[in-house]
Amino acid sequence: MTPAWGPAWLFCPADRPERYAKALERADVVILDLEDAVAPHRKASARESLANADVDWSRAVLRINGTTTAEHQQDLALLPRLGVQYLMLPKAETSSSLEALRRYQVIVLVESPLGVERVADLVQSENVIGAMWGADDLVAGLGGTSSRHPDSRYRDIARYSRARTLMAAKAYHRLAVDAVHMNIADLDGLRQECTDAAASGFDGTAAIHPSQVAVIREAYQPSPEQVRWARELLQAAADNQGVFTFEGQMVDGPIFRQAERIIARA
Repeated sequence: MTPAWGPAWLFCPADRPERYAKALERADVVILDLEDAVAPHRKASARESLANADVDWSRAVLRINGTTTAEHQQDLALLPRLGVQYLMLPKAETSSSLEALRRYQVIVLVESPLGVERVADLVQSENVIGAMWGADDLVAGLGGTSSRHPDSRYRDIARYSRARTLMAAKAYHRLAVDAVHMNIADLDGLRQECTDAAASGFDGTAAIHPSQVAVIREAYQPSPEQVRWARELLQAAADNQGVFTFEGQMVDGPIFRQAERIIARA
């Protein structure tokens, strides 16, 4: 069963056990990261920190190292020592790579050209509950140099990956998580991206700093005007059969479902 998590996800380096509890207090979901957030010479100690920590694994996702790395098998050997339920597989590209993780519920991180091409196949695996995308690894894999324009807008290729990941996840009823906003100080830019993500159908956005969590939550929360509109529309729908007009707008099944989504988020 897909967990009913809130929208604010927060990465936490696995080699910083003193931050685990604080991260779980602040965010809806914490991604304990054994991959990019941990230097190669600290990965062994990070695994030991996880093994000795008291973690609420109902709201924690463990990002292990990718299948092509030397660290991957050591991460797999660690898993039986933990109470972990949810894993994130970075640079996911093949359904066969998910076979060794069949005991766990997995979020595939799509961040390579091949991963983007195969995302619809990846999310169909029985143990996959969601998909997230990443821009910078993707662009590096394409031979590019930047995922964003100078004004911080995503380039078209990044937007394509974002849309394709969302479409695949929702086509197979999986969670869709939007990528991190690397410019920590740019809270306005983060707010704009999260507002768009919520309106487009993403279930959450990942943060790399605690200061981003409140912005993400606020952006995913419907405005009072949206909630009023949705409630009054649903009340009007109870008195109407089929298509009807509400506040000058034609209302049919898709509009009705959008109103239900707003109420669910509220």
